[in-house]
Amino acid sequence: MAGGGFVHQLLRRKLQSHFKASTVFAPLFSKESEINAGGISALRAFALLGAGVSGFLSFATLASADEAEHGLECPSYPWPHKGILSSYDHASIRRGHQVYQQVCASCHSMSLISYRDLVGVAYTEEEVKAMAAEIEVVDGPNDEGEMFTRPGKLSDRFPQPYANEAAARFANGGAYPPDLSLITKARHNGQNYVFSLLTGYRDPPAGIAIREGLHYNPYFPGGAIAMPQMLIDGAVEYEDGTPATEAQMGKDVVTFLSWAAEPEMEERKLMGFKWIFVLSLALLQAAYYRRLRWSVLKSRKLVLDVVN
Repeated sequence: MAGGGFVHQLLRRKLQSHFKASTVFAPLFSKESEINAGGISALRAFALLGAGVSGFLSFATLASADEAEHGLECPSYPWPHKGILSSYDHASIRRGHQVYQQVCASCHSMSLISYRDLVGVAYTEEEVKAMAAEIEVVDGPNDEGEMFTRPGKLSDRFPQPYANEAAARFANGGAYPPDLSLITKARHNGQNYVFSLLTGYRDPPAGIAIREGLHYNPYFPGGAIAMPQMLIDGAVEYEDGTPATEAQMGKDVVTFLSWAAEPEMEERKLMGFKWIFVLSLALLQAAYYRRLRWSVLKSRKLVLDVVN
């Protein structure tokens, strides 16, 4: 018993001394932990600040690169056919085709559009036939193995302004006029870009020199474009008497080019609306049938006899 009491007292003294040491050094350890926590929090703050600055600089770099690649950011215009259930302005398509014929067709081709595509969209069949007959198409060979020319017909595509790309570059000082069949789909911001480009010619600001043969347009990548300003007030005399201002001609030709790039848009929107309507009816019928079939099960009252 005496040995056990001695051991018990010894263990008690060790524990008391350990407790006193821990109480003495605990504030020091707490202060050190606070210092470490403050340092870590400061490092985190600096890291977050550095990440924010680097993110801002990278965003500015991307913005400047995007502006250099795509030109000045174009405004967003309220196109009449942009809505979910909106259709093309077919009178505007007809005027836009007139602008293309009289202003754009001398340099730009539309190799994916045929004359028959205009039937029922902007012209009657007789008008399109007369329009196609005005051109001459090289066809053949005939029975004698020779090529011949014939008047155009509805199945013919729009005529090409140049025989090949080399001839187009030679006639335009090295610049190649792009095909306009899909131009509103092939350019960044599509319709807004084309409209801004056609109506965005300005005098170069101070400090910017434009090489001879080029023209300043801030919406074009690099700001210097080989195509001169083509849309000038009164350049076209509309058949319906609409004033041919620069903005009006730009709006009409962009509408025409939008239709050329997406001629199925109206049919697609109409078909989508029909499908949504049919699927909505099917959904209502399925919901009613589910409620009818499950109403018996959901309205039952189950009583459990736990005694017997």
